[in-house]
Amino acid sequence: MKPVQPLQTGPAEAAERASTVNQTRRSALKVGAASAISAGMGVYAPFVRAQAMEKIAVRLDWVTWGAHAAVHLASQKGWFKEQGLDPTIEDGNGSVTTVQLVGNGNFDIGHASLAPMIIARSKGLPIKAVANFARKNDIGLMVPKGGGIKSPKDLAGKKLIYTAGSLEAPFLDTFLAAGGLKRDQVELLAVDAASKIPSYIAGRGDGVFSSVPNVLPAVAGPRLSEAILFADVGLQFPSFGLIASEDTIKKRPQVLRKFASVVSGAWTYIQNGHIDEAVAAILAQRAQSKLDAHAIHGMVESFLEFFTTPASVGKPVGTMVASDWVSGLKVMETAKLIGPANPAEYFTNDLLDLDLIKTLGSR
Repeated sequence: MKPVQPLQTGPAEAAERASTVNQTRRSALKVGAASAISAGMGVYAPFVRAQAMEKIAVRLDWVTWGAHAAVHLASQKGWFKEQGLDPTIEDGNGSVTTVQLVGNGNFDIGHASLAPMIIARSKGLPIKAVANFARKNDIGLMVPKGGGIKSPKDLAGKKLIYTAGSLEAPFLDTFLAAGGLKRDQVELLAVDAASKIPSYIAGRGDGVFSSVPNVLPAVAGPRLSEAILFADVGLQFPSFGLIASEDTIKKRPQVLRKFASVVSGAWTYIQNGHIDEAVAAILAQRAQSKLDAHAIHGMVESFLEFFTTPASVGKPVGTMVASDWVSGLKVMETAKLIGPANPAEYFTNDLLDLDLIKTLGSR
């Protein structure tokens, strides 16, 4: 994992579905002297007059950070409106809460880490992943750059900061075992989630477990760090994506398809050399938050590094690969977080319009 350069302004988550939606009908509709064509399920881009705007309630995983770039970019560029969508976007306070709220029908769709969704689904919550952006597990251990810690085997006698209720906790023993260590050979310092970064910056620990693309850019200025990824020691499972309840999938599939495809297309656009534009969109959409542009840029850049697994190379952004889910579910089963699982019950590619994703990504 490449280290993030210091902040300039200070400190600052069975089978592959063959039924992926892959058809787009194109038409033209004239109003006065103007005409326009929008690729995507027969929805004509600028013509709000020709159709009622569909409202969709969206719950994010957390307050604004780089993983939300595509949502804000699509809003800023009017891409949701082009597809007849009028989204209401609400910040979250953790993926676990977002999963519960979406699964219970309080929101139409959510952006969250998919691991809590998997755990909730295994316990009976009727919810599925409808898109997966960060296909590689984003959790890792941040350690000071140049401090001599390169792998779990270097952690003997070190003090490591974590949160008992966060996703890293069930995997700590497996992570340490990758270096031939047991829990009693390190000192684990449990803090609440809000205290993780301040505790690490203050030097209370030799490392901190968390989401790498979220934390690494935030600590780069006060404590330049690098990451040891869980995925690199065999703890690989899908990370951030979009989720929806079974009921909403059944009742509002077209609305979900438009939203998921627009966000996937926006991420494709960002990948194609438009990180700066995405950062500008975040700052414009959340001007009241007075965000650090350099930190947000680092988050977006780092988040993109988690988009591809060996099995998903060349696959459109957002789409999911069955083999990734088979192996990921097995990792979580081994950690006793879920029981035996059928991947088809946990994700669907049916709500992704590949033509629309490609069209937006190439703009």
